[in-house]
Amino acid sequence: MNGAVLLLVASAAFLAGYFIYAKLIERKLGVDPSIPTPAHTRKDGVDFIPAHPTVLFGHHFAAIAGAGPIVGPVLAAEFGWASVVLWIVLGCIFIGAAHDMISLFLSVRHGGESIGSVIGTILGRPGKMLFLLFSWSALVLVVSEFTRQIAGTFVADPAIATASLLFIGEAILFGLCVNKWKMSVLWTSLFFVPLMFAFVWIGNLYPLDLTKWGFEPESVRMIWTIVLLVYCFFASTCPVWILLQPRDYLNAYLLYAMMGLGFIGVFVAHPMLTTDAFAGFSAVGRSGATDLLFPFLFVTVACGACSGFHALVASGTSAKQLDNERGIRPIAYGGMLLEGVLATIALIGVAGTYASQKDYVTAIQGMEPVQMFASTIAGFCVKFFTTIGLSAETGKRIAESFMLLSVSAFLMTTVDAGTRLARFSWQELVSSIPGKSKAKGVAYNMYFGTLIVVLLAAGLLLGATETSKQLWTIFASANQLLAALTLLAATLWFVKNRKPCWMTAVPMVFMMGVSSIALGTLLWKSFAGERIDWVKGGATGFLLTLAVILVVFAVRAAAKGRGGEAA
Repeated sequence: MNGAVLLLVASAAFLAGYFIYAKLIERKLGVDPSIPTPAHTRKDGVDFIPAHPTVLFGHHFAAIAGAGPIVGPVLAAEFGWASVVLWIVLGCIFIGAAHDMISLFLSVRHGGESIGSVIGTILGRPGKMLFLLFSWSALVLVVSEFTRQIAGTFVADPAIATASLLFIGEAILFGLCVNKWKMSVLWTSLFFVPLMFAFVWIGNLYPLDLTKWGFEPESVRMIWTIVLLVYCFFASTCPVWILLQPRDYLNAYLLYAMMGLGFIGVFVAHPMLTTDAFAGFSAVGRSGATDLLFPFLFVTVACGACSGFHALVASGTSAKQLDNERGIRPIAYGGMLLEGVLATIALIGVAGTYASQKDYVTAIQGMEPVQMFASTIAGFCVKFFTTIGLSAETGKRIAESFMLLSVSAFLMTTVDAGTRLARFSWQELVSSIPGKSKAKGVAYNMYFGTLIVVLLAAGLLLGATETSKQLWTIFASANQLLAALTLLAATLWFVKNRKPCWMTAVPMVFMMGVSSIALGTLLWKSFAGERIDWVKGGATGFLLTLAVILVVFAVRAAAKGRGGEAA
């Protein structure tokens, strides 16, 4: 199979999904551009602020992307490229993008509140509190795991640390120009976007290598972890127009450029996919152990196909900045489709570089997935760079460095957005507790809520280093269960409003089965071996128990008619 043909077919399928299936969802939901959005009705200058559609798309896409659509397909290629691309294309169009679009709509129609509050209108206060506790726990894992990855990247490539810090300062200045001094987004972008790419070059000239100051690599990792968590605290509590909106908008151009480079590389190189199309219903991958295609293919590839974290972004920050309901389809559904394109490019990179499935397995067991992505796509770009006068070696080095920097920048957007979302979940959870007290008022404070998240992440990363290595495995399964619970809430909302619910009910059943079996398998493995893994087992058991209780609540609500008189 030719990689360029595969990318073309996948892109065509995504376009068809946007213009056909997304329009159907839009009609079923009843999207109405004449209804004022919460960004206008609840405008507060901190969280609820109308954003330019282009700026909001950049924020939303940057927040949901991260490294997920790259890491997942590279790891899941152990099952064969055909298995992975089918899940990416079909999952993205019919499950993931629909999940994101419906989540954003429901949040907008519920005053910009989170999916947890939407669940509260259907399952009552206990169901709302349980869901908020589940999503808050998952977000703490997100912040911890992605902070760990960024700190490691800063240690491995100090040039990325320099550029990332410069990006933050630039974003603050951009936010002031557009929102405080009322300068045009277009003209401001024409200056700041090229400046951002110049910072990539400056970072390579002046890498912030702390080991040259006498620090050991492990100490440097700890320093960067602390710096990043302090940044997360600031990013979560300052008004969105100062940092979150402008930085995500500017960083989106990095990802657009990275994807453009990937497109060029694939269509210039025309790589043949030489690894197995289908490696069987069980396969050996990065861990060296045998993994089952069901459910772990559908858990490993989350971002790029379906991710519960996207519902938290859509209902946590994007719904509070949406200027008009007509932006729901391009921002939520379109953003997810673009993630699917990136996931397809990442898959083609590994499937079209390694000569056999055995070579791929050897590579994935010795390299980080992000490094494999950067190296393989840069290899495709060599022919392009030689046509414009660069040597093959120089061109590949430039492309590889740029892609690593782009991925790191998007990890940053996910971390600070995740911290703010965790703060929102905490505040909603506290406000749901019955009664009034001084302690409750303190706990609701945004600085206190953010501090709790940051301290827990610090404890996982600095006080339990062995535990931190297990975070991705736990989060990956919990993330898909979060998607299933969101689809469950959406299904009950459709029933309650006497609307057809098949577009959420069918994906919900599938995702519930995938995530439950995956978490159950992790729970069994935690206690079945010679050495009991109490941390992984405890965290997995806790999340699985919350989910089971929520499902029971949902069934009871439907039976009693709370989810619909004819349920």
